[in-house]
Amino acid sequence: MIAPFTTAEQSGRYTLTRPVSQDEILAMAKCLIQRRFNRGRALTSPAASKEYLMLQLATLEHEVFCSLFLDNQHRVLAFETLFVGTIDSASVYPREVLKRTLQLNAKAMIFAHNHPSGISEPSNADREITRKLIEGLALIDVRVLDHFIVGGDSVVSFAEMGWM
Repeated sequence: MIAPFTTAEQSGRYTLTRPVSQDEILAMAKCLIQRRFNRGRALTSPAASKEYLMLQLATLEHEVFCSLFLDNQHRVLAFETLFVGTIDSASVYPREVLKRTLQLNAKAMIFAHNHPSGISEPSNADREITRKLIEGLALIDVRVLDHFIVGGDSVVSFAEMGWM
């Protein structure tokens, strides 16, 4: 099978080598964004985090709760889906989040989850679980930088709303 695109080493430009489907375009975008955020790359802006998370979560048909685990310089250690739910909810267990944080030796976190409905407005339950996670992680000296909700093509940042 022929690769769907080629890259130019320095220019950051891409040439399609054959017609591609929408799913292939999304897969290529995910691949490129993952290269950009491999371990050691620092997340330096909410915009970069939003872009990455939208590509990861916007097209899912069920709710997932994910975390970006970061070191003390806010470099990405890992991006993981921690919990998978149904079309309109996902159960989140703070104990399991803390356990995984310690396993990865993370110093900071960014949480994200999607709303398959396409509406990114945070619910009271979203705010409450974020509060519990912040409190629990503070006990082990881990800082929560943000919690993003991806709803279709919009992303809400708890930090930008003044909730962090």
